[in-house]
Amino acid sequence: MRSMRSKTATRVFILLVLLGCARVWAQDVTIVANKEVKVSQISQAQLHDLFTGTRSRFGDGSHALPVVLKGGPVHEVFLRNHVGDSPDEFRNRWRKMAFTGEGSMLKEFVSEAALLEYVAATAGAIGYVSRKPEASNVKVLEITH
Repeated sequence: MRSMRSKTATRVFILLVLLGCARVWAQDVTIVANKEVKVSQISQAQLHDLFTGTRSRFGDGSHALPVVLKGGPVHEVFLRNHVGDSPDEFRNRWRKMAFTGEGSMLKEFVSEAALLEYVAATAGAIGYVSRKPEASNVKVLEITH
């Protein structure tokens, strides 16, 4: 009898963990930029191109400086939804560009707070966080399709 309860409890626990993971994977991210960035919208294609290194300017022609989180669920969701890469594919893409001289590694941050602080202080910076920041020291960009 106890074994049956233990198995049921284990199954319920696994189901709850899986549902929690599914909820994280279904979420999207908030795109943030330095307040001086003139654009208020960015297309999905432009966002993809900025973070894959095929574009270095916003739609208005101003310089863009993409920055990323070092890892974690928010980073993985961003890569899956907007770049189409796994974390390893993304890292390898940028390593190859740095090695061949086509680009340099993106600046990485271990926390959303550090990323937000850098974006707020750096002209042209663009990044992503899990939700709209409470502070108004960065601009939130709307993603268009």
